Amino acid sequence: MRNFITIEGCEGVGKTYQTRLLKQYCEERGLDVVFTREPGGSDIAEQIRNIILDANNRDMDDLCEAFLYAASRIQHLRDIVKPALEQGKAVICDRYVDSSYVYQGIGRGLGLDKIVKLNEIAVGEYMPEFTVFLDLHPEYAFRRKGGADQNDRMEAVGYDFHRKVYEGYKFLIAQNPSRFEVIDASGTKEQTQAKLRSVLVRRGILK
Repeated sequence: MRNFITIEGCEGVGKTYQTRLLKQYCEERGLDVVFTREPGGSDIAEQIRNIILDANNRDMDDLCEAFLYAASRIQHLRDIVKPALEQGKAVICDRYVDSSYVYQGIGRGLGLDKIVKLNEIAVGEYMPEFTVFLDLHPEYAFRRKGGADQNDRMEAVGYDFHRKVYEGYKFLIAQNPSRFEVIDASGTKEQTQAKLRSVLVRRGILK
């Protein structure tokens, strides 16, 4: 979907921070870009997000988790993404369907094909024009941020899970090289932000 861009990465890579910097950059220049996130982004979708990430819900079934992500995505698309795109705006989303592919399909072991089929129902034609992957191995990402947030159910799963997620992203990128822009996120925050902006300028999203 033209002008629909997603940003992906493992936990601790600084993805949300980089998206926030990018939003500030666009606002300062008067660029009409909509920034949003998943899970969440709109009222109902945010309520689903709270259920998913609540550390008290550690007994949640993996398939239930996958369906909750898809449900949040359906609502988010209806409330935020589709209206913005119909108005001719660019939309930049912090996480999207690739997160479900790798976190639930590969990390949780539910099977990539199963999660792809589930999300075909959830997203329909609303696949991103391209996806930026902030590339940093979780071992280094967690070390840099001082360890996993134990109040975040997804961060607290364990290192082996996050290693599988990283390998899952690498697999997706290898299978869909034209849809991904890979950025080395091992440098400073400023260096990563400069690379991110450069990609978006080259792709015609930013001026």
